[in-house]
Amino acid sequence: MKRRKWGNAGLFVLLCVLVAAFLMPIFFVAMNSFKGKLYISDAPFAFVTKETFSGITNYRNGIEKTDFFTAFGCSLFITVCSVLAILLFTSMTAYYLTRVKGPFTDALYYMFVFSMIVPFQMVMFTMSKLANICRLNHPLGMVVLYLGFGAGLSVFMFCGFIKSIPLEIEEAAMIDGCNPLQTFFGVVMPILKPTAITVAILNAMWIWNDYLLPYLVIGLSTKYKTIPVAVQYLVGSYGSKDLGAMMALLVLSILPIVLFYLACQKYIIEGVVAGAVKG
Repeated sequence: MKRRKWGNAGLFVLLCVLVAAFLMPIFFVAMNSFKGKLYISDAPFAFVTKETFSGITNYRNGIEKTDFFTAFGCSLFITVCSVLAILLFTSMTAYYLTRVKGPFTDALYYMFVFSMIVPFQMVMFTMSKLANICRLNHPLGMVVLYLGFGAGLSVFMFCGFIKSIPLEIEEAAMIDGCNPLQTFFGVVMPILKPTAITVAILNAMWIWNDYLLPYLVIGLSTKYKTIPVAVQYLVGSYGSKDLGAMMALLVLSILPIVLFYLACQKYIIEGVVAGAVKG
């Protein structure tokens, strides 16, 4: 009993250390966002004092220099539409692949799984060229691209969960007169809620924070820049950077996704475990 108590205490200490290690970078970014930009480079780990405190100057400069609210709206539109498209199309695809067995559906499933292990760097040049040819260099085009890149993991997780749903539930719905679409949206989709929220969280965090794909497809010189691309505007010639404004924009950019995660985090473990049971 005593050994077990010491073991729990050690585990608690270890978890506290891990929490501090993960939260420390966020704390320093938030703290430096209220410092003058000259003091950030001189003493980045020093606490804010009366001398170094700059108020909301960094936030005002960052918003004005990057047109932050336009970038925020573009990021929000791309993230919300991409996540909704991924949830709708990949859940329907997973339902079809799971319930309709055959060589074609098996091959299609393994193609989705294989896409998870292909590094983005292998396809980014051909993808950006194809996106340019198809004129996808706008927010709706980004939704199509994110749907393609996010389909692999999402289909895999949905398939794993759908395999655990008893067929008798769907058969009862069909006996009551439901067609396949009514069965999916009325019976299966509500059961998929934990996995759907997990898929939404994972994809929203990835899309919101992604820099490379919007930079390759949309670029720096258009009005459709996302927040990660807008932050790049604060890097001037010869490597000069407005660190204060950059820290302020980083704080503003992480707040929405952190709030979204905190609101939905109770479902993420349940969804990951459920989707891995029979995957």
